[in-house]
Amino acid sequence: MNNTPRVLNRILIGILGIKVFAVGILLILLVSVPAVAAWWHVWAGGVLIFWFDLFERTQLPRSQESWLWIAICLGLVVVLGLMVAWVAQQGKGRTSLIVAEEDPGAVPGSVGIGGGVAEQAIRAALADRSDLAGVTVAAYEIRGEPALKIWVEPRQGVAPHALAAELSALVEALDAVIGKRTPVLIHIGSGARSRFGRAERVR
Repeated sequence: MNNTPRVLNRILIGILGIKVFAVGILLILLVSVPAVAAWWHVWAGGVLIFWFDLFERTQLPRSQESWLWIAICLGLVVVLGLMVAWVAQQGKGRTSLIVAEEDPGAVPGSVGIGGGVAEQAIRAALADRSDLAGVTVAAYEIRGEPALKIWVEPRQGVAPHALAAELSALVEALDAVIGKRTPVLIHIGSGARSRFGRAERVR
């Protein structure tokens, strides 16, 4: 429901996983297969000689240092900036309000209802239920409009469809209290099944 770049995250995680897997296979082959170890020594030696030669051919005037070090530092700065920008994109979209409207009455102003109101109301309504292991409510801003996401962790044996219907009734009661219909995503996870799949219901 938030603006986290999930597709980009999955691509980056996939690339990282492939690289780690390839390095692991290479290390196993280097230890267990003598032919691969001999090939690695020859290949790595050639690469090392190439880089030494490249640094010698790119020395700065009146200096023994290569300008490649400057290029490497600039490249690292660019990578660092991209990483900071990527981290800044994680979890964006959270909002502290579920209702924010202008009141053009006799005394103009604005009316706001915090997401904590919805969280406390739903938690209070479900506090006495022993069939629930946990409840979390968060407010997000989707296309400029507030929305709620409700995470519920029922204990084993609870029917997800019945729980979803009860949560929908609670949300409708909340809408009646705050005077506005709010989009809601209900996320249900239970026991071991929550590690392999999930049930979601969008209203």
